[in-house]
Amino acid sequence: MKNTTTNDMKNMMNCPICTQSTPSDGPYAPFCSSRCKTIDLGRWANESYKITRPIENRDLEEGVD
Repeated sequence: MKNTTTNDMKNMMNCPICTQSTPSDGPYAPFCSSRCKTIDLGRWANESYKITRPIENRDLEEGVD
């Protein structure tokens, strides 16, 4: 069993679908698996997610969060 270091912990995040801990630089990031990635895509396709305000010009500017 591998010991978890502080640096490893910094590179971990929770999957937004199942909340399982997953590496932030993993192959499915920010998801833990292809399954969770597909679930998220399905939610967008079914319009379960919505943008709650109109898009503004500053949203389109490069480098703005």
